Amino acid sequence: MTRAGEETYMTYEQSGRHGEVSVTTDGLPDWLDPVVRAADTVQPHQLSRFLPPESGRGRQSAVLILFGEGDRGPELLLMERAGTLRSHAGQPSFPGGALDPEDGDPATTGPLRAALREAEEETGLDPSGVQPFGVLPKLYIPVSGFVVTPVLGWWRTPSPVGAVDPAETARVFTVPVADLTDPDNRATALHPSGHAGPAFLVEGALVWGFTAGVIDRILHFAGWERPWDRTREVPLDWRA
Repeated sequence: MTRAGEETYMTYEQSGRHGEVSVTTDGLPDWLDPVVRAADTVQPHQLSRFLPPESGRGRQSAVLILFGEGDRGPELLLMERAGTLRSHAGQPSFPGGALDPEDGDPATTGPLRAALREAEEETGLDPSGVQPFGVLPKLYIPVSGFVVTPVLGWWRTPSPVGAVDPAETARVFTVPVADLTDPDNRATALHPSGHAGPAFLVEGALVWGFTAGVIDRILHFAGWERPWDRTREVPLDWRA
């Protein structure tokens, strides 16, 4: 069952990075309603204590938080970075990366184009099957200096995905939302630096850091979060 209303979707041209791109909630499945409401009301400080510097410094980037519907219901698309990378080696993440000049204005549709472009480059998905339906407030990753715009997407027409470049990506996988909300799959990750944050043990991976933090907040503000043992700790390797 989908939301009532005319279904008008964005278009994305492979040969033209500045093709039309827009955000619309038309035709979304009903189960995404809580995420839409959360995106409309959540404040930056409710998502993270790390917010973009007031000076405007930071490298503009975007990630695609892509919701699909699989055999076990709603799911999220994630990727695992190659273990040979200098930074974030082996770490699960959302598809995404820095904005390129051809993506356009960082203050308007640039992050939308960047999120779709990076997702295509990293996972091979067909961006024409993705419907952006919301944009969360910009967040900041101090260790890398990235200002990140999380773009919410509905995988309206799923397409095959996989690691496009094995030197960059170890694998691409989906995680059922039911597994993310399962208390048995939740823990607090302890970084050697002393930082503690939410973590998920799903699909043979430990999801932590920025990605886990955003997932945790989406589950919370969408009303999907279930009580879990926050004293259960998972230490991260010193190389994390």
